[in-house]
Amino acid sequence: LVSYGCCTTFCSFQASIPQKEMPQSESEVYYKPGSIRRVKLKNFLTYNAVEFRPGPRLNVVIGPNGTGKSTILCAICLGLGGQPPLLGRADDARTFIMHEKNVAEIEVELAPHKKKNPSQDPHSNAPNVHILRRVIDRNRGSEKGRGKGASTYFINNEQVNLKAVETLVQQTYSIAIDNLCTFLPQDRVGSFSGFDSKMLLAETQKSLSGSQHLYTTHMRLIELEEEIRSSGSNLASLEEKLARLKEDHTRLQREKDLIEERDLYIQKVKLLQQKIAWVVFDHAREYAKNLKDEKKIIKDQLNKSRKAFAPLEEHLSQIQHQIQRIHSRTIAFDKSIKESRKKYEAGMTKAERYGDEIESETATITSIDSLHRRAVEKVKVQETKLQETQQHLANYPAQEQLDAIHREAQENLRSLKREMDKARRDLQEKQMYLRQAKDTAQTLKSKYTRMQDDRARRTEHIFRHDTRLQQTYQWIDQNRKMFRRPIHGPIVCHIDPKSANLAAYLEQHVPISVLKAYVVESKEDYDLLYREVRVKLKLPINIITVRNGILDQIRRDYSDDKMDTLKSLHGVLGYLDEGFVCPDPILQALRDRASVHKVLVGTAKTQDSLDNKGLFKYLSQTEDGSGTLKGSCIFAAKKNASYKYTTSVSRYRKETFMRIDEISGARLLSLGISPEKKGQAEKEFQDAEQEMERLDKKVLESSEEYTKIQQKGQELSQKAKDARKAISELTDVVKKIDFAKRKLKEAQEEASKDNEAEKHRHMAKLKNNVQSYISSLESASKSYDDWMKATCSLTGIKMTEEGLVDKSRKIQDAITEKKAENSRLEDTFKNITEEFNRKRAEVKDLQEKAHQLGPIKDADGNELPLKAELDELPHDHHELEEALDDANDKVNTIHDNPQVLQQYEESIKEIETTTQNLEGLSSAEDIKRQELRNLLDGWEAALVNMTKDVNERFGRYMSEMSMAGEIKISTGEDESTSRKGNNNNKEDEDLFNFKDWGIQIKVKFREKSDLQVLSAQVHSGGERSVSTIMYLMALQNMMVSPFRCVDEINQGLDERNERLVFKRIVENSTTPPLDKCGQYFLITPKLLPNLTDMENEDVTIHCIFNGPYNLKHFDDWATERFLRKRKGNDFIPESGEDGKKESLGTITSSHKKKRMLRD
Repeated sequence: LVSYGCCTTFCSFQASIPQKEMPQSESEVYYKPGSIRRVKLKNFLTYNAVEFRPGPRLNVVIGPNGTGKSTILCAICLGLGGQPPLLGRADDARTFIMHEKNVAEIEVELAPHKKKNPSQDPHSNAPNVHILRRVIDRNRGSEKGRGKGASTYFINNEQVNLKAVETLVQQTYSIAIDNLCTFLPQDRVGSFSGFDSKMLLAETQKSLSGSQHLYTTHMRLIELEEEIRSSGSNLASLEEKLARLKEDHTRLQREKDLIEERDLYIQKVKLLQQKIAWVVFDHAREYAKNLKDEKKIIKDQLNKSRKAFAPLEEHLSQIQHQIQRIHSRTIAFDKSIKESRKKYEAGMTKAERYGDEIESETATITSIDSLHRRAVEKVKVQETKLQETQQHLANYPAQEQLDAIHREAQENLRSLKREMDKARRDLQEKQMYLRQAKDTAQTLKSKYTRMQDDRARRTEHIFRHDTRLQQTYQWIDQNRKMFRRPIHGPIVCHIDPKSANLAAYLEQHVPISVLKAYVVESKEDYDLLYREVRVKLKLPINIITVRNGILDQIRRDYSDDKMDTLKSLHGVLGYLDEGFVCPDPILQALRDRASVHKVLVGTAKTQDSLDNKGLFKYLSQTEDGSGTLKGSCIFAAKKNASYKYTTSVSRYRKETFMRIDEISGARLLSLGISPEKKGQAEKEFQDAEQEMERLDKKVLESSEEYTKIQQKGQELSQKAKDARKAISELTDVVKKIDFAKRKLKEAQEEASKDNEAEKHRHMAKLKNNVQSYISSLESASKSYDDWMKATCSLTGIKMTEEGLVDKSRKIQDAITEKKAENSRLEDTFKNITEEFNRKRAEVKDLQEKAHQLGPIKDADGNELPLKAELDELPHDHHELEEALDDANDKVNTIHDNPQVLQQYEESIKEIETTTQNLEGLSSAEDIKRQELRNLLDGWEAALVNMTKDVNERFGRYMSEMSMAGEIKISTGEDESTSRKGNNNNKEDEDLFNFKDWGIQIKVKFREKSDLQVLSAQVHSGGERSVSTIMYLMALQNMMVSPFRCVDEINQGLDERNERLVFKRIVENSTTPPLDKCGQYFLITPKLLPNLTDMENEDVTIHCIFNGPYNLKHFDDWATERFLRKRKGNDFIPESGEDGKKESLGTITSSHKKKRMLRD
């Protein structure tokens, strides 16, 4: 059978039973009524669209895991009205819809009942076939619920509800899909094997009757027994109940009186509230009337204020007109003043300029005579300077002599420079060698220092190979301030072994997880470190807590005397924790997690003692003389190898057992560089220092020689400088003489000049400037007089203007005051008007409210009786409020319970009923005991007969498998006592603890063992599976359900048991009478090869090939060719008479006729 949508193929192979060979009576019961004849699925789990037809007897469904075998059982369960919890897979039916699909459909066709009288239907003898269809819609049902509303049910294409489907399935066809004895899906196999005897009895009773008569009778017996047990104490309880009811009746009487009193106070509260409403209305009405009078007074004041405002505004207008005219004259005088002032300032500026020129010309005329006298004096000064310079020139040597001295110094300096360059190069070369020697020495020193720091090298090595450990360390190092106490670790980075052997011993003994662990000193630091590193950073970390980092006192396994003996006679060096150095918290952690303080470290002598001197026996002996043995752990060396010897003591045999581990070299705790390499590095460093000292001396000698040459060169350089200086000074003196001669000549020329013409020219210019100065002063004086006259006139006008402005300001202030007064009156009038309108509306509302709350007049204006009642109450509002509060307090102090009156009446009736029940209690108990006896006889007989039949079959089936089994009724009592023998009390002679009754499955799988109750604590999974299958087989022919389903119950069995189990399933499912064995579904992912029972004609094999790589069409499988090869090349026709390929192929094998069904 092919499902094209999801590449699913069903191949069904069934033995052919020709109709001519089958009796008519057998043909009619070929499918037991209620058996499944057809299943059709659409968009259900892994199936897109598929349809298959099970055989009437045993149906074996096989296929790889995950292809959809169990999906068939799911479809049968859901299609017959079952709910997802029965399958143990999910709670929502919508989870069975195929991915990315919205609607799934299940269609199940059931085999019908035979018609008892075919003559009643003259048209057809065909029975009424029922086809059930369930449509599951992903978009229907509650999202938060279990999808109960997502399913729609149909029977023969007519929509029905779930109840109709359940009625048809359970009552018409006696199908019980909720019973694990008949329907055992894969996810509930464990539930069935975990049943106790009581649950097993319940499920068995359900499966043996369509109406579940045995089960309901059992439940009724339990119910009657509980009622009878409780009836003995019911009489006393009813008497107590009657007394309690009378007490309650008295209490309810008091509460009823209080409720009636409360109703009176409620009526008073209502009357007071009505009175307060009318009092509030009267007060509001009086207040509104007062507002109306005040409003009239304010309106009169506002009209008077408005009439006094007009004269002030008219007077202010006249004054402002005068101010404008005066302001125009002020502008004209301001302009005249500015022009006169400008002319005055221009005249004074000219006069000042001419005055300055007069002073300049006067000074020039005066200086002409003084310049002539200074020129004559200057000639004399220049003549004196010339004579002094010529005398200074006579003190210097000749120019040729100075040049010769300078040339000689230069030649000697050049010769010395070559010698100095050679000395400098030699010094630099030696300094270079010295620097190289220093660098080499520094490199060798660093190398030697690094060799000495084994811990740093070890840490670098560990972090290079474990980056996550490095990340953890870096985070801790950067965040140490977050913790309360110090964090130590990783432990391996803080241990300094004293030797390479000790490092190897320690690394072999201590687990790697401990070596890479961190040590904290408080629980808070532990939680913080775990949360930050493990939870947030997702980095692995091991943490050990050492409380407060304190090293605890320890008690050694060996006394001091015994330890001295071990050291002196057997070469023991000491304990392992003495062979390394580390901080106290880390040492305590190693003691706690690895017990390093109990491990001994030995030598080659220790190995010899272990081999030849009985050291193991000596270590295993306790020192208290009790003779008991104890374990030990010791390291020893032998030639180039080391070993760890660990002895332990057996708990039962009290013998010692030894384990020997060969020790390899340390990796994490390796000491790093060997001593030979360290010695070589030290020698290289010392040689480099000696070479550096030798070169340092040579550099010092060369430096001293270079210094001497440098000093000689400095002397020659100074001599050359002196010569150059003398030459330079001689040249400067010659230049000074020439300059003095030139200056003398210029002074003589200046002293011989004629100054009279220059003097007359400056006098004429002085006269013109004096005349212009006088004219400018006269013009400025006239402008100043005009300026002063205009200023006086402007001052008078401004004084007049200021007077008018002051008067105008006063009038404006008066007007402002009047406006403010008017505004205030208008606001007051507006506020009073609004308040009056609001209060008037409020009075109206209060009147309506008071009338609604307590009407005192009718529609015609006549007073009602309520008015007289209200008039009797006080009229003071405060007094009314106090009275209302008192009444409310009274109401609140009495709890309102509207049900009191009803409870009061009910208590009277209940007292009467209890009295009657008390009288009729004894007769009711007798009736229940008689009912129990009547039900017990029939139920017990049926249960015993059923158990006898099942026990006979179960024992026979187990015997066929070389095992033994027994089915027994368990009553929850000791088997050695009679069921009724323990009922000493006559009243309990009919009580048998029915709730403890059950069915026990006792099995024996070995000859020498006894029968034992099947239990998960005693038996293996395979033994439980065999027992469960055999029990179900024993029930096979007694069950009323038309079909049974079992999913992968044969898994976990060995080959022999699986063959025997399969043979039993085939025999029970196919042995006549066919109307008893019914239909059987066995789901399994595989079957053993060469199962002879597969040849049975009533066995139908369903092969499922499902997945993305399956062929797209059934014919592509070439099933005939495959079977021909598997059956030894027997002839299989590939085409019919018309030459076309047949859809049904006949396969002959082992004298059995096979038919391949395909749809």
